[in-house]
Amino acid sequence: MKRRYLLSALACVLLAPAAVQAQQLIGSYNAFIGQQDLYNSNGVRLSTPAQVLRQDRANYHRFGISQYGDQWDPYFGDINARARLEQMVNNGYMPPHVANAIMRGNMHVIVNVYGQNGYMQYIEVILPG
Repeated sequence: MKRRYLLSALACVLLAPAAVQAQQLIGSYNAFIGQQDLYNSNGVRLSTPAQVLRQDRANYHRFGISQYGDQWDPYFGDINARARLEQMVNNGYMPPHVANAIMRGNMHVIVNVYGQNGYMQYIEVILPG
């Protein structure tokens, strides 16, 4: 029993790096989080960074609202993809200083999209510089 446990633990340790390495940066874009991005389409203040990032992409792709520094992206043009963006941000980790900057607005961010075989798996949001 003890030997089986040790073999299982060893397999996990050896296979974990392969799983991490399989995910690659598949793209990135720059976004400026403006005051319009902090509110949903009904004018209600958003309460999470994931919601704000989703609204930023909805503003850009659906409503034609962009600020200096916003870039087009090939990932979040449709509503389902933007829902996935919010889900990936919520399921990941965002440093508190990045989350706070997004919630204040008037901030540039870089959004890195990671995945495998073109399938988005997680999002990394960083501040430039």
